[in-house]
Amino acid sequence: MSLPPLRPVLSRLTAAPQTMLHAVAGRHLPSRLRGRTVLITGASSGIGEATAHAVVARGAHVLLVARRTDELARVRSAIEADGGRATAYVCDLTDPAETDALVAQVLAEHGAVDALVNNAGRSIRRSVRNSFDRAHDFERTMAINYHGPVRLTLGLLPAMVEQRSGHVVNVVTWGVQAKSPKFAAYIASKTALDTFGRILGREFLLDGVRVTNVRFALVRTPMIGPTSLYDKAPAMSPETAAERIVLALEARPASINTAAGTALGLFTNFAPAASDLVFAVADRLLPDSSR
Repeated sequence: MSLPPLRPVLSRLTAAPQTMLHAVAGRHLPSRLRGRTVLITGASSGIGEATAHAVVARGAHVLLVARRTDELARVRSAIEADGGRATAYVCDLTDPAETDALVAQVLAEHGAVDALVNNAGRSIRRSVRNSFDRAHDFERTMAINYHGPVRLTLGLLPAMVEQRSGHVVNVVTWGVQAKSPKFAAYIASKTALDTFGRILGREFLLDGVRVTNVRFALVRTPMIGPTSLYDKAPAMSPETAAERIVLALEARPASINTAAGTALGLFTNFAPAASDLVFAVADRLLPDSSR
């Protein structure tokens, strides 16, 4: 019996939750985001930019955070031109002092934010065997994907607890379930954030604070540009990814997964030896990225 082509199967699995998203969007119910303040990091492009437009379309005031001043101003101007409300903050989340200053400014100007979307991040596709002299890859990835969002969350969390209402959304990856080779630095950092989020959600549930981990598959953003292997791979659009984040903000589940990520997670957990062999063979067949 021949197996079906892999790419169409992956495309269907990756896109499966989109049907639910369109169904929810089609109900035209009043959004819980109307009148709320939502802070989004990495808001100058890709998923962050698309999410900013999506939450503003539902009546939220969006606080845009990113490092690139010009791009951040472009996004803010586009939102305001459409009649939305946006405030921009330039911040390098890998710098603890800048992050603390951002927290102080946001709290002083807006009080508690209603929702925080930890979206800023970076990905590195490089096997461990090619990383023996590149410990800095792991350090800088952890700095932006884990230490930065944790510091920002800790800074904004007390005000959420005080008002007994708040929501933290962490943008992570299906790799936390699949443990895909060649992504040790990236997936390790996102797994740390995913675990932080799950524990945070349990500790503060009775304080009115919810946490959602949104585990994405491939999204067509500038972050995947350096990997030519992804040029023709099935990938979600930033706009669809933004709708999934809006679903997280409105429904506030503990996690939102892809069907493929859930399947690979089950395979990894319940057939560890077989999954190790499959991934080991895949690792040898697929080359490292050029950069």
